[in-house]
Amino acid sequence: MSISLPRPDVPAADRCGGHRAREVRPRGAVSFCRDLRVVLLSQDEQDAVHVRRLLPDRLADALVWHTSVEEGCRAFGTHGPLCVLVGSTPAGGTLADVVTRVRRRAPDAAVLVLEGTHTSHAFRSVASSVQGRADHRHSAPGEFCRNIWVALQRALAGRTVAGEEIARDNAVLERGLSPDLALRTEGFTTAIHYAPRRSHALLGGDFCDVVHGDDGSAHVVMGDVSGHGAAAAALGVHLRLAWRTAVLCGRSQLEQLRLLERILTEERAEEEAYATVVSLVLSPHRRTLRMVTAGHPGFLYRHGGEVRWVEPPPGLPLGLFPGQGDWCESEMALLDGDGVVLFTDGLYEGRTAGGRLGEEGLLRLASGLAHLEAQPFVDALVRGVSLLTVPFGGMRDDVAVLHLSCDGKGGA
Repeated sequence: MSISLPRPDVPAADRCGGHRAREVRPRGAVSFCRDLRVVLLSQDEQDAVHVRRLLPDRLADALVWHTSVEEGCRAFGTHGPLCVLVGSTPAGGTLADVVTRVRRRAPDAAVLVLEGTHTSHAFRSVASSVQGRADHRHSAPGEFCRNIWVALQRALAGRTVAGEEIARDNAVLERGLSPDLALRTEGFTTAIHYAPRRSHALLGGDFCDVVHGDDGSAHVVMGDVSGHGAAAAALGVHLRLAWRTAVLCGRSQLEQLRLLERILTEERAEEEAYATVVSLVLSPHRRTLRMVTAGHPGFLYRHGGEVRWVEPPPGLPLGLFPGQGDWCESEMALLDGDGVVLFTDGLYEGRTAGGRLGEEGLLRLASGLAHLEAQPFVDALVRGVSLLTVPFGGMRDDVAVLHLSCDGKGGA
């Protein structure tokens, strides 16, 4: 329960050093007391007496003392800096138990253990989970306040370090979930541009992958999950890995789409989520390009120094009307030196001086770059779109571009 704090027996003078508790602010702590909450968890009334005497007036008046850890945790609140002082624990309880419960409720709080209330062994067991100790019985007010200040800074630094570690771990995880789009085989060259809309992210809702078949063919997929954020990125990873597995298991392109739709409907967080997909199989020995699309935009076909737009037979996006997919395969000739460029709609949905860039605007831009080889072509295409759209808000969606050439030269 919460207990009214007793006033010190000698309010005019501090027993610990002979100084009256006053507004003590460590150097650099411009707003040391502003919004700071101090909660004392202790069974011993003397802990409360000593602590209150050492605090500046504003903190002393706002100090909350609880003998119950559970009730004390409810007093933590959710806003502003928090310092938790841990004194004598209830009979049968341990310091480790108290610190664990405090950390569970307020992971960002600065936690100080009051010296003399626990054994050295008990403190060592929680040393990595608290910001230090404070001597509330023998310290002067300034020293005690500096202990609180240092604890707050350590807690802040710990959050910063933890945030950096989480960011590094997330980056490693995202890199591990990103595909390796290099085809390590003669006859093909790949070039890629991938830019998620989310800042500092490596993965977005757009996904693409390439698999080299046992017969020398190249299997390619490009997809776009509706929505933005981590949920769309996670669903994109599910679909990409499912597609790769289906290809390696020898599933046909239509079977792949049916499998992807089933996985999408099972894994999506929102009922309205859907995905567009285009799947290609390039067979250099047969000189063919086999394709199937589920609501995805067309692609660019590079041949003989020219670029043209190819629009495969349309089909329903995955998950829009589950089980009613009307997808069909189509085929076109593929010659040595030809290339295909797949992309998501984020590449051409941006606004320009003449309105939406659109498919025609993208084709005009690409045609002026037809002399470039694979990666320079992709880089120049993305750069050109960016220059056209930046004055009007830029490219506001995830953007993925995959160029695949079938003779290893990468040019048209």
